[in-house]
Parts: sequence; structure tokens; C-alpha cells
Amino acid sequence: QVQLVESGGGLVQPGGSLRLSCAASGTIFSIYAMGWYRQAPGKQRELVAYINSDHNTRYADSVKGRFTISRDNAKNTVYLQMNSLKPEDTAVYYCTMPAFGSWGQGTQVTVSS
Repeated sequence: QVQLVESGGGLVQPGGSLRLSCAASGTIFSIYAMGWYRQAPGKQRELVAYINSDHNTRYADSVKGRFTISRDNAKNTVYLQMNSLKPEDTAVYYCTMPAFGSWGQGTQVTVSS
């Protein structure tokens, strides 16, 4: 059974940075794509960033140039570096391993002065 555990959320001022981590267990991490989604209050969950086993990435237009997804296969961990944060980035952020339909519990990111 695949388990995903996110960490690193919190409260940050506009223009600040946060790094989210998602540790995976229960499978061979390196061969599967990973993704970060977010869900703001009253809105649908949306894809933020995606990385495949070859480290190819894609991003939502709203975060291009500000967020970076990366993975460390030795640590079974995927990261989301978030810079130049805006109030509209406020949401619960979830990591996912699409091949298994697995989701983490989510971590709250709040961008506010």
C-alpha cells in the first residue's frame, strides 16, 4: 500500500517562500510520476506541478516561473519549492502518485500579511 506524507506548509507573507516535501513509502518510488495539487476553499482541486520518472516537469500557468517541482529518488521524496508566493496561492496542497491513485493528507499553505 502506497503512503504519502506531506510536510512544510505554513503561514508566509506575500513574496515569501516555502518548500513542501512529500515522502512516499510502499512502492518503488523512482519509476513513478508524482504530482502536486492544491484546493482552495470553494474551488476545485487543481494540478500545480508534475514530474515523471525522467524528471520531466510541467506546471500550471499560474505558478510557472515561481514554483519548482523536484524529486530525490534516494530519499523517496518529491519537493515543491514555492517562491514569490501570492495570496491566491493559499490552499491545501496535496501530493499524489497517479499510478496508484494515492493521495497524501494535505498540508495547508496560507499566504497573508
